[in-house]
Amino acid sequence: MSRNGLYAVIAILVVAVVVFGIYTYQQQQQRPGIEVRVDEQGISIDGNG
Repeated sequence: MSRNGLYAVIAILVVAVVVFGIYTYQQQQQRPGIEVRVDEQGISIDGNG
């Protein structure tokens, strides 16, 4: 394998690790919550968890 090919494989692996880290971080930030709305129709409570 040539040196340029090795660099390309390493770069692809680094990009994959960074993308996986960002995805994992975003998944951890999505916590269940409750949304309460008051409008003309009354009170609405929505939960996403």
